[in-house]
Amino acid sequence: MSKKRYCIAAFAIFLLSSFSLVLLHDWEITGEHIIKFEGKYAHGVFEKLSGSIVFDPDHPATSKFDVEVDVNSINTGNELKDKHARSEKWFDAGRYPVIRFVSSGISRLDSAYIVRGDLQLHGVTRQISIPFVFVQDSGKAVFKGSFKVNRGDFGIGKISGKESDSTAVVLSVPVIAR
Repeated sequence: MSKKRYCIAAFAIFLLSSFSLVLLHDWEITGEHIIKFEGKYAHGVFEKLSGSIVFDPDHPATSKFDVEVDVNSINTGNELKDKHARSEKWFDAGRYPVIRFVSSGISRLDSAYIVRGDLQLHGVTRQISIPFVFVQDSGKAVFKGSFKVNRGDFGIGKISGKESDSTAVVLSVPVIAR
């Protein structure tokens, strides 16, 4: 075999092995996810989450999150509050039907990770950081994290400048390897 063929064969092997590494760390979001929120004025869950997650716990810098929450899937346990939350006064689900997060970087912090990225909510995009843990067992795994969102940063509701402007969000996102 000539040198040129060896180079082409080596490049092809490298390309194929790189592709399969990405596939090994592609995760599918299961229906058992939990997105809880709690603030002074409301608490509840968002029931619909979709998107793509490519995550390698050994190489977090090569990982990527691009996920969306369906605003209309809000469930506070009170239909009147749900209707109000979907209205123009809060989320304005008619104009902004999804909350989207796209990562820009992921790093390890001791036994946990921090994902930084753009959170798009109510037509406004802000960079946030979300600390999380990743627990993996037998092809199944779960991402767990929590953070706070200041609704004033996204133009939602009347702002008081107090702690009540923030909403705590707790995530538990089970995934299975694709």
